[in-house]
Amino acid sequence: MYITIDTSALIAVIGNEASKYKIIEITKGYSLCSPVSVHWEIGNAFSAMFKRRKISIELAKQALAVYREIPIKFIDVPLEKTLEITHTHNMYAYDAYLIQCAQQTSTSLLTLDKGLKVIAERMGISVLEIKS
Repeated sequence: MYITIDTSALIAVIGNEASKYKIIEITKGYSLCSPVSVHWEIGNAFSAMFKRRKISIELAKQALAVYREIPIKFIDVPLEKTLEITHTHNMYAYDAYLIQCAQQTSTSLLTLDKGLKVIAERMGISVLEIKS
């Protein structure tokens, strides 16, 4: 059984954030999938951290090594469908790719992004919560 995992949850795990162990606990026994775009979103997240001087290149490389160890099945999602989602819900394409991935694979979505959570639930997608 699969879970669609988004960039926010992956960054929390590979960046050793407070929610790391809760995410690991929730995903035990499941396989992970994500749209192909998540791979590039990881790079974008680190570039944003560099701009804010929140992380060194050395720590980013260590985090990428951890990321490469996470078995994720990357799903190709149709661009036309995701554009419809972005238009209908006035959202960024990267978020729409995650919603489309969850719909396409009939999986729950694991995200720390509250805005994405709201839209996914509105669209009938089960969202896994990280409770504090």
